[in-house]
Amino acid sequence: MCVEWRCFRISNKGHQINEEIRDKEVRLVAADGEQLGIMSAREALEKAEEASLDLVKISPNAVPPVCKLMDYGKFKFEQTKREKEAKKNQHVVEIKEVRMSPSIDVNDFNVKLRNAQKFLGEGDRVKVTVRFRGREMAHTEIGRELLLKFAEECAEVAAMDKEPKLDGRHMSIFLSSKIAKEPKK
Repeated sequence: MCVEWRCFRISNKGHQINEEIRDKEVRLVAADGEQLGIMSAREALEKAEEASLDLVKISPNAVPPVCKLMDYGKFKFEQTKREKEAKKNQHVVEIKEVRMSPSIDVNDFNVKLRNAQKFLGEGDRVKVTVRFRGREMAHTEIGRELLLKFAEECAEVAAMDKEPKLDGRHMSIFLSSKIAKEPKK
């Protein structure tokens, strides 16, 4: 018994162009956006060659698939240029976490508070978590009061996104900075 192994491309991130288009019929759109109608893939390819352009399948799921006449190299260049510009202008908001226990001392609480305010001043979001151990689970209201006090202390630089939420042995809140984070250059 002979077993043949073949390599098939599972996903194609790019577009199908020119001879890669194997559909029987396609809807053709000109470079200027004008509808040229439904025709065979061979006819569409001939029109592309006449215009010295590429035939690119832009909507493969449509019936029939939509193809456009365009300069594919120029299209890819402009697309990467737009992606780089968008990436440069976006700002990433990091989530910093501050962990406490319900039996935290005043000085430790103040240290955690200063750290959270520093993170918020830099424009990051802060997740404040209280971890309950053993019998502390019977007194989750202590953790809730602690988190609300923490949010109240940070009120001038941050806004609380949601009320304290218990998730297993952890109760947490999210604080969002009122200061917009500057994009990195």
